[in-house]
Amino acid sequence: MMPFKDENPTYRKPIVTWILIGLNVFVFVFLQGTADPGAEEVDFTLEWAAIPCEITSGEPLTLDEITATFERGDFDACGVDLPDVPGNDPYLPDKFILSAAIFSMFLHAGFMHLGGNMLYLWIFGNNIEDRLGTIKFLLFYVLGGIVATAAHVFPDPNSTIPVVGASGAVAAVMGAYIVWYPDAPVRTFVVMFLKDFKAKWVLAFWFVSQFFIGSGSGVAWLAHVGGFVFGVAVALAIRVSKPLQKVCLTPDYRDIDHWDNTGGIGRGPYVTATRIGTNPPPPRPQDRRF
Repeated sequence: MMPFKDENPTYRKPIVTWILIGLNVFVFVFLQGTADPGAEEVDFTLEWAAIPCEITSGEPLTLDEITATFERGDFDACGVDLPDVPGNDPYLPDKFILSAAIFSMFLHAGFMHLGGNMLYLWIFGNNIEDRLGTIKFLLFYVLGGIVATAAHVFPDPNSTIPVVGASGAVAAVMGAYIVWYPDAPVRTFVVMFLKDFKAKWVLAFWFVSQFFIGSGSGVAWLAHVGGFVFGVAVALAIRVSKPLQKVCLTPDYRDIDHWDNTGGIGRGPYVTATRIGTNPPPPRPQDRRF
């Protein structure tokens, strides 16, 4: 099951979503792509990616830890001291460990990894940005990525495998979407067919599928789960709290007595919304929906 597009237009153009997609593509093509396969590529990843061992110890990986990880297959090599490897000083002593946790959100392991993340961000990000506004959406996205990284690091703090990808931050966006637009129609590929499903079924399927990812797959599925849960928690808190809505949402979504689970599209197979409170006001002529 692969989503293709949703039928959920917005009031404003998703500038931050577009910028985030552009940055991810730029970093992958022009920064990661310029590194030669092999040692140079590994060095680039080690310098810019988040690594659980570094986050928990506060120190960059040593040559011993790198050798044990990439040459001897010990993926929990935090603190290892190899007698046959000279020196045990940090390999990249000037690395900014905390900033790497943010920069790693813009690194990807391949075109499929990048393409999948950007597709989901393209489909679901514009509507979350529309409700939160540009600055709050960017903050939400970055915080979602940080929480996702923490969810990956916490159960395996000794891991010396770099963590890359926007998946955790994008999962936070998806978590918010399932709370705010559960009945929005999403055009989805199923085998060789296109079919419309409610967003809650598409996103619930994705979330449950994370628990069936194999431990040896190299996929940081706990980061996906952590980001998604963060998005659900934040969106739910805003949905049930009028004061939070006044603080967090853009003016178009404040001070209304209803919540349209479809996104208010007025067309498609799920136009009958589940509403909270009174009927919505008629659309204003000046409203622009993209």
